[in-house]
Amino acid sequence: MSMYSRRQFLSGAGALGAATACPGIWAATVAQSGLSSDEILRLETQAAGFSNPLRLPGSSGLFGVLPATDFKEVHVVRSEIEVLPGQRTPILAYAVESRGKKFLNPALLARRGDEMRVKLINHIDQPTVIHWHGLSVDSRNDGNGLNVVAPGQSMDYAFALQDRSSMYWYHPHAHGYIPQQAYHGLASLLFVEDDDEAALRKELALALGESEIPLVLQDKEFDAQGRLQYAPSAAQAFGGWVGSRLMVNLTERPHMKAGRRIVRFRILNGSNARSYRLAFLQDGKALGFYLAGTDGGLLAQPLRIDQTFLSPGQRLDVLVDFREANPTRPVTLASLPFDPMHQEGGHDMATMDHSQHGATQGAAALAAMAMEGDARALMRIDLAPSSTPYDRRLPARLSSLSAPVEPAGAARRMQLGHDGKGHWTINGGVYDHTAVPLTVQRGARETWRIENAERSMPHPMHLHGFSFRVLERLGSPAPVRSLAGARGLLPQDQGVVDTLQVWPGESVRIAIDFSHPHQGDQDYVFHCHTLEHAEAGMMMRYAVKA
Repeated sequence: MSMYSRRQFLSGAGALGAATACPGIWAATVAQSGLSSDEILRLETQAAGFSNPLRLPGSSGLFGVLPATDFKEVHVVRSEIEVLPGQRTPILAYAVESRGKKFLNPALLARRGDEMRVKLINHIDQPTVIHWHGLSVDSRNDGNGLNVVAPGQSMDYAFALQDRSSMYWYHPHAHGYIPQQAYHGLASLLFVEDDDEAALRKELALALGESEIPLVLQDKEFDAQGRLQYAPSAAQAFGGWVGSRLMVNLTERPHMKAGRRIVRFRILNGSNARSYRLAFLQDGKALGFYLAGTDGGLLAQPLRIDQTFLSPGQRLDVLVDFREANPTRPVTLASLPFDPMHQEGGHDMATMDHSQHGATQGAAALAAMAMEGDARALMRIDLAPSSTPYDRRLPARLSSLSAPVEPAGAARRMQLGHDGKGHWTINGGVYDHTAVPLTVQRGARETWRIENAERSMPHPMHLHGFSFRVLERLGSPAPVRSLAGARGLLPQDQGVVDTLQVWPGESVRIAIDFSHPHQGDQDYVFHCHTLEHAEAGMMMRYAVKA
């Protein structure tokens, strides 16, 4: 591996190559969404009071940067950190010691082709396992929950990183324990580099923690002592756990400084159930930015947008040119208001409150809480002059990603719904770890048509083992259609993805290539990444036959 430090890994000099075309421009705008300047200014005022420095990757400790080849022995432990100022919060963590330094949930840096050799040792009183979210590894190493690590036991991983450059992530996947373990801290990032990634970083002079900023969005609930709360009622277990306090990199009400230059944000929705509608705001209007990549890496060219949805498990790679901003005013990263469509279901779903707010809260308390779909400031970005002259320009080409090709043959239908008894379903069935209801052949190229019932909730569907391309959205609700382009596709549908938000009443066609280099039959799962939905049945095994 060629990286030995943050700056060596993520920086480089060199002149920008001449651009021969302009980046793509997406049509929908915040102005078209009906959000007024006064409403945007209210979000900016909210962010003006943010006082906690954003946690950034360091050389050790929480989210410390670690070469993936040094991630050799990882211990799942109970620890504690300061999340809320002045309080110690118990968490679960991946603990690693390397070269005399200690890490919790390290951010891993890798080069495509690196070999991973990891021993996972479980020190907690629950079974667990690492799932390498987005990586195309064999099922033995996928960590899909079909084999887990019992308390006091260990498991060895061995695989090569063969995926495109992107920001992937790793988290637990032991069925019955996934939501609470992820919520209590077991998750972190894995950056994979290839030549396209190195070229972009060099052209824009990016450095991790300085001009390239990972952002993990989560929502949490705390008691008076600063301890995380996770005790879902039946309604919350069915609808998904939504915390009232919004966090970025485990920082509540964060702020950071950025130079007047192009800054890259690598954004993960690490929430259990909450979706976001993201925008950068300044002076009562949206500050346009560029979508550079999605779950599975860089787009062919950057797309100019000013807002986008992000559902649990999804990642975005965005570039913001702060030279376009007013240098005397901060920029606010916010989640704009939207209808989360949680009132679409049958039986008694329409009366369920699956947040932690409850019907007994007073009006003042409710006003201070962050219901899903509420307009909320997430982070304030204070602008400062760059320490050195910066004249870089966004390249017109980011990667050699080709347009998706629709496979021949009829589409395979995946119908999402619920049984009216508290279970979410795929094709009418709930998860059974002993059953394999779907088999595909190695090397097959298939179209899947994922159909969500109208009386339902949004479902971010994640496919283990393979990434895919989005071909078309049909029947999208109006708020989604307003952001869509040709064939109903959203901006992030233009890239390689592994997690797809399917809204109520929507039908989405995707193309999957089941080619892989692994020996023998493979066994994976397909599930909703609203983690409580997966636990409530919306997960199925599928086999890839050699």
